[in-house]
Amino acid sequence: MSINSAMLAGSAGLRANASALAAISDNISNVNTVGFKRLRNDFTSLLNSQSNVTSHNAGGVTSSSKAMIAEQGALQASSVSTHLAISGNGFFVTRDRAQDALSTDPFSYTRAGQFSPDADGYLANTAGKYLYGWPVDENGDVTASPTDLTALQPIRVSGIGGAAEASTRISLSANLQASQDVSVAASSTTPGVAYDQTTNSMAMYAIDNTTGVRPDFTSSVQMYDSLGGLRTVTFAFLKSDVANEWHTEIYAQPSTSIANDNALVANPNYDATDPTSSPTISDGQITSGIVSFTSFGQLDLTQAEAGTPGYLDPTGLAIGASTSTTGVRWASSMGLAAQNVALDIGGDGSPGGLTQYDTESALATSQVNGTAFGSLATVEVDDDGFVTALFTNGLSKKIYQIPLATFSNVDGLVAESGGSYRSGPNAGPLNMKNAGAAGAGSVEAKKLEASTVDLAEEFSNLITTQRAYSASSKIITTADEMLDELIRLKR
Repeated sequence: MSINSAMLAGSAGLRANASALAAISDNISNVNTVGFKRLRNDFTSLLNSQSNVTSHNAGGVTSSSKAMIAEQGALQASSVSTHLAISGNGFFVTRDRAQDALSTDPFSYTRAGQFSPDADGYLANTAGKYLYGWPVDENGDVTASPTDLTALQPIRVSGIGGAAEASTRISLSANLQASQDVSVAASSTTPGVAYDQTTNSMAMYAIDNTTGVRPDFTSSVQMYDSLGGLRTVTFAFLKSDVANEWHTEIYAQPSTSIANDNALVANPNYDATDPTSSPTISDGQITSGIVSFTSFGQLDLTQAEAGTPGYLDPTGLAIGASTSTTGVRWASSMGLAAQNVALDIGGDGSPGGLTQYDTESALATSQVNGTAFGSLATVEVDDDGFVTALFTNGLSKKIYQIPLATFSNVDGLVAESGGSYRSGPNAGPLNMKNAGAAGAGSVEAKKLEASTVDLAEEFSNLITTQRAYSASSKIITTADEMLDELIRLKR
């Protein structure tokens, strides 16, 4: 029995080392495969039952290979914005199909992040695994449950509509000449001659210079409406007969009149196409009031902030939607949404803004946020896993967040083709987390995780395995010679 068991042990050694050779071959052939986790060979001795009254019974050996899934591969730079790597714990969530996926299609998990858009713009890696993520709402927030796989959507980076952004802030820095002569309109009390923000205004003069009052200084800026259209807003100033005070009007400047060109005007309770409305202040006027200055030339907002009637409200400009029936609003033909524009003209000791010094009236700077329409330029992914669409007008918009799937025992995952894994009974429960949260790694854009194979180690293992295989074959040939000797004893 001992010779037979020796031959069987040699045969087991051949099988075990052949299996080890296959694993080593996989490692070497995948040395350049993105996200590949090397296989480790474990040999286990087999011991047959022994008896004190018999000779030793050889048991042989068996081998098993195990993917070292928890090992982190080196991160290598890539020039493709949708190539992704994970630094730390976690896996990308993928599926074999995108928009046509069925509820029965299983999810898989991978660290092979060489994602690129397919013909429909869905991100898929070279193994055909489609990347899934959480959708992001208009406020940039993720509302999906982190435990609900059905809340995930295939990530698409094309076919995204363009975007525009309405202005929400106007900043103006200008000097008003302290020695400016007081005009007749500012000092007169005669109706039709005297300045009146309702019946004889600077906004009226902007429409038709034969009416209204000519301002002492104007400065125009362009703002964006809710559809990305440019609208010209003018700041007009008239020196008051009260020291250190100026009449001020802010109006949307039309090219002709409201009746002929109402698409360019912000209308206060007035729309020439709406017979039920009637004008209450000058055409195109958004707001008006007095601005005052200290004896040191700085803007004085004391009266305005106290709510004193007649002083300019410094908090901002409020323009109602086209459908509004009260207050300052866009003309109904424009189809625009309401806008609240913060007005920054200085005051409270802040630098810049409006000043009154005895030098020529001049605009220093003006800044307006918002943008015109822009089409999709590219997409980027940040460390938190947010996929952000970048538009040609400089706007950016978060469209997805890539979750990272984590398991309590990643080495318990079951390997599938294409460098992906599926959940197994030894992997533990699935947890989807934000990148960088609760032990999850970070998402690295324009990077790929290299294979964890060390060629030097694999070549050493290759030599060792070859020698072990050769030695196992020697066991069989030696046992064969001994059996031959035994048979020849009978002759």
